Amino acid sequence: MERITGFIVALTLVSVSVFANDENEESFIEEVRIVGNKEDAQQIAGSAHFIGPEELEKFNYSDIQRISREVPGVSIQLEDGYGLRPNISIRGVATERSSRITLLEDNVLIAPAPYSAPSAYYFPTAGRMHAFEVLKGPASITQGPYTIGGTLNMLSTPIPEKKGGMVMAEGGEDSTYRVHALYGDTLDNGVGFLVETHQWGSNGFQNIDRGGSDSGLEIQDYTVKLRYAPEGSRHKVNFKFQYADQDSEQSYLGLSDADFASNANRRYGLSVLDNIQTEHFQYIGRYQFEISDSMTFTATGYNNEHSRSWFKTEGLDADGSTDAQDFDRTSWFNVIQAVNSGSSLDGLSTAQLQGILDGTLDTAPGSIQLRANDREYYSRGGQFKLAWDGEIGETSHSLEVGLRYHWDEEDRLQRNSTYSQQGGTLVLDDLGELGNAGNRIQEAEALAIHVYDRIEWGNWTFTPGIRYEDIDQKRTRFRDGATRTFRDDRENKTKVWLPGMGVLYQLSDEWQILAGAHKGFSAPSNSPGVREEKAINYEFGFRYQGSNLRGEVIGFISDYDNILGECTASSGTGCTIGDAFNGDAATVQGVEMLFAADLTPASEWNVPVSLTYTYIDAEFDTDIADTDFFGDVTKGDPIPYIPDHQLRFTVGVEHSSWGAYLNANYVDEVCVRASCDAFEQTDDTFTLDLTGNYQFSENINFFGRIENLTDAEDILGRQPYGARPNKDRTATIGARYTF
Repeated sequence: MERITGFIVALTLVSVSVFANDENEESFIEEVRIVGNKEDAQQIAGSAHFIGPEELEKFNYSDIQRISREVPGVSIQLEDGYGLRPNISIRGVATERSSRITLLEDNVLIAPAPYSAPSAYYFPTAGRMHAFEVLKGPASITQGPYTIGGTLNMLSTPIPEKKGGMVMAEGGEDSTYRVHALYGDTLDNGVGFLVETHQWGSNGFQNIDRGGSDSGLEIQDYTVKLRYAPEGSRHKVNFKFQYADQDSEQSYLGLSDADFASNANRRYGLSVLDNIQTEHFQYIGRYQFEISDSMTFTATGYNNEHSRSWFKTEGLDADGSTDAQDFDRTSWFNVIQAVNSGSSLDGLSTAQLQGILDGTLDTAPGSIQLRANDREYYSRGGQFKLAWDGEIGETSHSLEVGLRYHWDEEDRLQRNSTYSQQGGTLVLDDLGELGNAGNRIQEAEALAIHVYDRIEWGNWTFTPGIRYEDIDQKRTRFRDGATRTFRDDRENKTKVWLPGMGVLYQLSDEWQILAGAHKGFSAPSNSPGVREEKAINYEFGFRYQGSNLRGEVIGFISDYDNILGECTASSGTGCTIGDAFNGDAATVQGVEMLFAADLTPASEWNVPVSLTYTYIDAEFDTDIADTDFFGDVTKGDPIPYIPDHQLRFTVGVEHSSWGAYLNANYVDEVCVRASCDAFEQTDDTFTLDLTGNYQFSENINFFGRIENLTDAEDILGRQPYGARPNKDRTATIGARYTF
């Protein structure tokens, strides 16, 4: 490991000594982008989508969940209403913490520990991003290690070619504010730079019993980029530093159905101490060498470091036992399920359980557990790509060979503390021993290689490719807190080959037909006896690109050999954290549709419209005996949190210096467990967002936005612990100044 790290550092130092660039940022940013732009997406032999600055400025969203709904095939499990730790699925993979899709920022893995602990407890600030890319189908084998659903790549602000900057400020209800500012330039000697900050805060939209209205967030985000690329050189070098910290009053505790119906934005006083603080550092060095007019070599070294401390209420034990397993059996998930069904739990009646939730019933000393979920992560490595463009006979080729060597680690040293509720207030009874809620290190070392070729022959485009993943995972548990006496360990090794092929045929200037097949893969956990998640994936569809209308219809199938469930605290189930479960065979199939047009192309008034629709049928193919994660599964049961139908429709009116847009979004109800009883379903939901902007001058733009215009109140999630709402109607106004 030390030798490889030294090689990456040495390579970066060599690149600094050689320097340079004979083109602009747009040529170098190709190593950051996967799709490229909206036009390039139409030429990919597979499903690909690009959301650029023009689309982002229409609504000025800071929530990745609202942004990603523009892409067909993407599903969201809402949790906090702000998208701080989003649960994103592509083509029916598990939603939880976006752990089954490949998350990238500037084409670098961005989850805190993508192999050993892929749950995205850190997610880049969406409001500072320049663009977003989503890649699905066989083209996604160039990324990894999660290739069944696909890839979400977030593009940060590029270094500008000319001196300039921007300041955006907005304010809204719940004392919400956001400021985004940047400044950069590229000098005649090839030096380019960018400095950027994004500040975001809110008191939150939920009210905590006896604890006031502060259920919000404070986020500070800073980015610095440097480039040296003199004109005429074959060499380019870039460096990026990014830092973000977050302090938010977020909780896993939801509501019972009755309490939700009475006040959807209520939070129980039991969660008044819940708070998460995070800190994230990212360093990326990228070097590019143009070997010849047709061949380019790129080397990237990256290091992400993340720490989080989430202090939150975990469970209830009527007799005050300090047995951690006892808390697992009586988590708030089970308490709320008992209240919903009118049953008793742990010797307490429904009325007593409701009294504890309401704060009207005192509890025994040590009966309420809060956990200090302290974790530290790193994710680092080097990735290298050799690209060649040329011709062989009558065919043209764009061939790339890529290699990535990666290490990551999650270090848990957590504490359970016990409280009691007295007069509606939480009283500390026992701080607890450090390490009693988790004292372990999970680590992974992975080598990934891919070969991918784009072959053009007449009207045909073929994209054969293959990916290889070699993964070593290990978990080590300790005793005795910070002194860390060895307790036990376990290992898991995985090697897999992942071939794929995409085909694109240009029927005419406007029409394309595409098809593809690839073997998809999700990295397994270190849990013994658990197989990796694998699926054979197929897609077939049409694209149309006219002068005023574009559209596509793509059908897809994912035939799982084994679908995985992995227990985390955020899954909300009664399983043991870290365990994984084989879900055996499953089938996910569906249709994605996208249409966009301008209804008045010849008028000085523009009426742009777009429609995104997704249908997904996701089912288990076998019976599975009762598990703590999936529940009791019968063949044909639905895979949790995957809606059958999703629809997004946007219509706008644009004239001269102003524009207004209405965004309508519908999501079908989902089952949160395969068994799907009355209290294991969400509501279907329909929300409207309205935005408008006015270009006051060449440099000044004013805008306003109302999210959830009709103030819809629906149960959009039931995990981790109870019913969770959408954010209520929220109005925001702001201004953008460019210079």
